[in-house]
Amino acid sequence: MDISTVTEKVLRKFESRMAMGADDRAQIAALPFKVRTIDASTYMLREGQRPTRCAFILEGLAYRQKLTPNGEREIVSILMPGEFVDLQNLFLDESDHDIQALTRLTLAEVPIAALRLFIEACPAAGQALWIDALVESSIHREWLLNVGRRNARSRLAHLLCEFSVRFQKSTIADAMAYELPMTQEQLGDALGLTPVHVNRVLKSLETDGLIARKKRQVSVIDWPRLRDAAEFNERYLHLGQIRR
Repeated sequence: MDISTVTEKVLRKFESRMAMGADDRAQIAALPFKVRTIDASTYMLREGQRPTRCAFILEGLAYRQKLTPNGEREIVSILMPGEFVDLQNLFLDESDHDIQALTRLTLAEVPIAALRLFIEACPAAGQALWIDALVESSIHREWLLNVGRRNARSRLAHLLCEFSVRFQKSTIADAMAYELPMTQEQLGDALGLTPVHVNRVLKSLETDGLIARKKRQVSVIDWPRLRDAAEFNERYLHLGQIRR
């Protein structure tokens, strides 16, 4: 991917959060991005590591995870194209979780030192990144509610609804039909369920006519009923959060 395409994608990200002037755009174009591709399951960052760069996802999906001392995993968020992976590492000395590629990833990486200088020189971009970090916190709160207070059917339906909306925003899939990017084990680790239970709930949603499945392809058949089953309200995604 050529650097002009990378710059365009990153600029589009900033402008989705904050109006950018001509000087802001020029400074974004001057950022020293390096494009890198990594395979699925590759660790981008491990807990305890000292990060040196910040990554922007151009293509593919990643996830954050936390591990217990005995190796049990909780997937705590999904990261999609058009999103920065590790903004918290701009100012924290070491990572407190793992970040791993869910699919093959193409990343635009920039040294943390360069990004810090950039946001000092470009207040509008700094505000855009602030908004992005706050939106990610909002999504974390919804995931916490999902695992802690919804039943298994609502949990899984909610994640499917979120995928529909976020995939559409990322322009990587039709909102009503997409390839489910996670195995049943990974879904279980994101929802606090066993793979067997995940399989049972998927079959239930399919039998009830809310979704259809073909291998890993999921099609939403009845969006209103799936939303109702999920108790889904997309407010927490803050899709229209643009400051001018």
